[in-house]
Amino acid sequence: MPPPREPDPPADDAREPPPHLDESVRRIGAAGRASLDSALETGRALRKLVVADLALARSALGRALAWTGVAIVFGASSWLLLMAAAIALLQAWGWSWLAASAICAGLSLAVTVLAAWRVSCFFDHAGMHATRRQLRRLGIGDDDEEEQEAATAPKPEPPAA
Repeated sequence: MPPPREPDPPADDAREPPPHLDESVRRIGAAGRASLDSALETGRALRKLVVADLALARSALGRALAWTGVAIVFGASSWLLLMAAAIALLQAWGWSWLAASAICAGLSLAVTVLAAWRVSCFFDHAGMHATRRQLRRLGIGDDDEEEQEAATAPKPEPPAA
């Protein structure tokens, strides 16, 4: 059981009396203006941050694309040189030029098919199917289904005159 509370000390009569209504309204207005100014400054700072971040991202994207191009060029030339070396090695082992070239072409074709299959899988993942499904449940974005139903529905024939 908590100890009994001591009574509060008597109020000090030297306290400042409450301000008049017009002074209270002025103080509230000043506090509101200060809050609005603070919110506007925060918005400006956030806008500057977003603009700077977008500029950085744009610059980084351009540089990444440039280096991707360099990587593709050197990767392709390396692959060609590797295939030329493989053809020379196969011919040194007694294979004909045609057979050695066919083996290397088949290997290149297999890698190409594998890459195309993986690209199609990743494009399928980029379709945002779960988001579309949830939006359809909310009644947003049902246009695709309506268009498909309209395309598959039989068209009525005009009455013969």
